[in-house]
Amino acid sequence: MEINLTKPEGVDSYDSRSEGVEMGDAAKDLTAGTVGGAAQLIVGHPFDTIKVKLQSQPAPLPGQPPKYSGAMDAVKQTMIAEGPRGLYKGMGVPLATVAAFNAVLFTVRGQMEGLLRSEPGAPLTVNQQMLMQSLVNRLQAQSALAGSAASSAAAKYGGPMDVTKHVVREAGVRGLFKGMVPTLAREVPGNAVLFGVYEALKQYFAGGKDTSGLGRWPLMVAGGLGGASFWLSVYPTDVVKSVIQVDDYKNPKYSGSVDALRKIAAAEGIKGLYRGFGPAMARSVPANAACFLAYEMIRSSLG
Repeated sequence: MEINLTKPEGVDSYDSRSEGVEMGDAAKDLTAGTVGGAAQLIVGHPFDTIKVKLQSQPAPLPGQPPKYSGAMDAVKQTMIAEGPRGLYKGMGVPLATVAAFNAVLFTVRGQMEGLLRSEPGAPLTVNQQMLMQSLVNRLQAQSALAGSAASSAAAKYGGPMDVTKHVVREAGVRGLFKGMVPTLAREVPGNAVLFGVYEALKQYFAGGKDTSGLGRWPLMVAGGLGGASFWLSVYPTDVVKSVIQVDDYKNPKYSGSVDALRKIAAAEGIKGLYRGFGPAMARSVPANAACFLAYEMIRSSLG
């Protein structure tokens, strides 16, 4: 058998040709992922602020009302005390980390899709989606740890640098990684569900065919419902993460994730594990709709 190794005219080598295509796609995913992450944060941060306030408020003493009676009360008190800026307090850290995180996430995911697809625009099989998400989740879980402690504590301090200074002074560098276990428990299964639902809905709207021609509304619906499915699947672990991250360093109330889970359930029942669930869901749908729409539109405009 003879193998034709003649190079096509105008192509220096097969390696350089394939490398150029991959680098171009990676740059597009990087740009689109950054814009998507920024859109997600701008739309969703006020909801996240209220969610964390509700999650981290101490359990009320017997016979006394809680600090916030609900999401709207938390919004009202925040607006009275701090004005509209209070809803965006602490956005500096997540703006940097979420944009960078999504940039890397969508870049890796785009490259994985390109490797696994049988042809451009072809839907991935269930096994291919499971393989891709397993690899991407490792990246998600690792990247999410870096900014999680500072992001949740930002409202307590004057800003990102103030958060970092206090945390390192009180607990050392390891304090920046406080809440690592529940963060892992949230990110890995949660994002697997999010992207699984997003891709399944895209394929449903496209009739099982090429999804690249979908309009804005199908993309927004797929992204929004994917985001909602994230919180439906892992919300209690996010509550545990929040209470651990704002726990006192010198006199901690919780010895770990399991201890926090048990104490919250014992003091408040199952509903205690769903503090701030309303704002989380209210945030997730529009924030993820904006994120995925921005990503797909920017990615498509770049060719």
